[in-house]
Order: sequence, then structure tokens, then C-alpha cells
Amino acid sequence: MALNALDRHLALAGFMGAGKSTLAPLVAERLGRRSVDVDDELGVDIPTLFAQGEDAFRAVEEPRTCELLAASEPAVLALGGGSIKSAPIRTALRERAFTVVLDVDVDEAWERVKASDRPLAQDEVSFRRLNDERQPMYGGVADATAVDVDGVILAAAGIHHELGALERLGELVPGDGPVALVADSTVMSIHGPRAQEALGGRLVSTHELPPGEEAKQLRFVEHLWSELTLDRGGTIVALGGGSATDTAGFAAATYLRGVPWVAVPTTLVGQVDAGIGGKTAIDIPQGKNLVGAFHWPARVVIDETLLETLPERERRQGRAELVKTRLLAGAKLDVRGAAAYKAALCLRDPHDRGVRQWLNLGHTFAHALEAAAAFELPHGDAVALGLVAALRLSGRDTRDVEAELDPKPVAVDRDRAWEALLRDKKRSGEAINLVLLGEDGPRVEARPADVVRAALDTLIK
Repeated sequence: MALNALDRHLALAGFMGAGKSTLAPLVAERLGRRSVDVDDELGVDIPTLFAQGEDAFRAVEEPRTCELLAASEPAVLALGGGSIKSAPIRTALRERAFTVVLDVDVDEAWERVKASDRPLAQDEVSFRRLNDERQPMYGGVADATAVDVDGVILAAAGIHHELGALERLGELVPGDGPVALVADSTVMSIHGPRAQEALGGRLVSTHELPPGEEAKQLRFVEHLWSELTLDRGGTIVALGGGSATDTAGFAAATYLRGVPWVAVPTTLVGQVDAGIGGKTAIDIPQGKNLVGAFHWPARVVIDETLLETLPERERRQGRAELVKTRLLAGAKLDVRGAAAYKAALCLRDPHDRGVRQWLNLGHTFAHALEAAAAFELPHGDAVALGLVAALRLSGRDTRDVEAELDPKPVAVDRDRAWEALLRDKKRSGEAINLVLLGEDGPRVEARPADVVRAALDTLIK
């Protein structure tokens, strides 16, 4: 069973009327992939061929579907509703694709197709009988199920979004090997007992980190390395905010040269940003996130009920990241939508060499301010200030962001902030690469150092 669609085709399967042909191009656009409707690729008139018998149609469909799945460039494929009857196609899906079955109620499916020329949708009784016959087959090929574009993207990224999902953590952690639970001390006291109960007999150890950014220091990673007893069949589960998932994810990336990990973000920042996409990192005195690794989680479990215990200060930090994502998307987004937006960019660009850099909107300034404040400035407050600077340099109105986030200039050393910004990963020669918002959306643009420093200075009192 595939865990995600990284470097694999994303195949949409399901019964007639499930929406495969409709959703495939929408998903493909979000992922920067080619959309392929297999029926369109057969080069035949399907009703005419079906008139010769279903076997005649399947004899054309099977080799062409397998050929499309054999292509090296990952695409989004809308499969024929009955293609999963073919053993060679099922094998190709297992080897080459991440398969999402689109779930649709049979009544709705019939309403969608009853007036069409589909050969197998001419009689409602046989249509319903065929649906019942095929459901076990769809279950046999499904790596995940979904009902809409965001759901497909979340599934393709290995993200499970469900209210109350923490109670099912044991079954949501892939595999059946041992599990080490890592959480900061605050989260461990609030959610740790439920997580431990859900993990059951798979849990072999628990490990605590300090709350907040303090956790992202090498000495705590070293402590984790020394305590872990997992073999390569084990999994680290990171329960907590962005600092906990960053630290535990980095430990997972480096322990035994890499073991699987699962992120269970408990903060708004974590659920819309930090827990998604496999960027793991710790801080050093010279700057934030300067030591890290790309290590895609085996799964991300997003349970919004965990946000109910967040203090208002932590909600504020998350709102800054949510506002950032809304600015990038040009649309109002809830937690699920924001998570899907980030997941799509990360699937398109898992190693941060292209469009994923858009997610750094405001962060070049934010990271500099955090470093200058010795990481005592909350991340969301720093991002709010960074967004204001980025919008100003983009020639955009800042009033909505200021009204929602109320950013206030901070008292930090200007030279120290500038030195931290110059060490940032986004520097290019004497210019600074910034994410700005153009008329057609986000873009990465180099701006002269003096212009960037002037913008940074406006954020410091």
C-alpha cells in the first residue's frame, strides 16, 4: 500500500458518476501535473466498441491503461470505472500509483449518469447491482478515499484530516512496528494519555521535549538519539506544535540514517503549516532552521478537536500562518483548505527548489526578527510583521493584515536582525530573494540589500 503520491502517479478510481473526469484536471492543476482521462486516451468510440461486448472494450482498455501507468512522469489519471476488474491494471496501480477512490452515493451517481450514453448506465436496477459488485474491488485498490479536490490532495500527501482522529492513532500510524511517542511536556500532559492509549501495544517509549522554540536545539535532538531504541521498522510519532514536529522529525531523519515518522500537530500553526511537507529543522545561534533535513512524514494526522485546548496566545500564532496561506491562495481558507494548499505545493516541489518557496511569504523578515530576539519572539508575531513588510514591497495594501493580526514593531538589535537575515537560506549574492505578491499571484523576486534592510528596519522600534 502506497503512503503518498510522491514520485508516483495519482490515480482516481471509482464508480460511474463519482467525478473522476471532473476532478482530475482540477487536482492536476494544483499539483502541476498532466491530467489524463484514460477513456479519452483509448482512441475509440466507447459505446460502439461496447456494442461488440464488454470483453472487446476491456481488451482495448487494459493495455492502454497499463501503458499510461508505465510512463515515468507522474500524472493524475482518471481511470475507467471498471478498469479495476483487470489484474494487470491492479498490479500496475500497486507498483506505479497512489490510488484514491472517489466515494459517491449510488443515488447521486445515478442522477449524474442516467441521461448519458454510458453503456452500463442504461438501466437503474443493473446500475445499482453493478455498483454493489464493484465496491469490494474499489476497496481492494484504494490507498485512500476522498470526495473533493482538497480531499484528494490531502490523501495524496499522506494527510488524514478527521475530527477525533487522535483516538484512532494506533490504526493511522502506518505499519505494525514499534512506536516511540515524542511530545513537549505541556502537550504530553494534556493529550499524551489519550495518544498512548490509542497507540496501545505498539508504544515502546515516550520522550518529552521542552515547550516552544526551546525544543529546537541540538542538545534535545542528541538526547532523543540517546534514548531511542527503535529499529528501522519502528516509527516516531511527533505530537505537538511546530517546534515538536520539527525536532522529532529531524531526529527521525537522522536516527539510523532515517526512520519513518508521523506528525500529529496540536496547534493551528502545525495543522496549517509546520506539520506538513517534511521540512524538519533545528535552530542554531546564528539563525532559525539552519540545520535540518527533508523527511516526508509517513502520515500527518490533523485532528481539529486538539485545537480546543489552545490558549489564545497560541491561536494568534496560528492565525498569522493561516492569513499567509490565504494571501497566497487569494481565497478564504479554513484549516482543511489551508492544509491542502500547502500539501499541493509540497507535492509539486518536495525539496523547496521552486513553488514551495512561496510558503516563505513574510518569513525572511520573520526569521531575522526571531533570531535577533534570541527566539523569544513568538513565531506568529514575527510572521505577522514579515507579512506587512512583504506586502509593502509588493505594493499591496496592508490594512487587512494589520486589522486581523495587529502586528507591533519589536525591540530587537537592528544589526543582529540584519546579520541573521543575511545568513538566511534565501540570500542570493548581494541581493535578497523574497516572496512577493504580484498581480498574477506569488513570485520569488530578488531585491537589493539596502531596500530589504530598510523594510526590516520599519519592523523594529
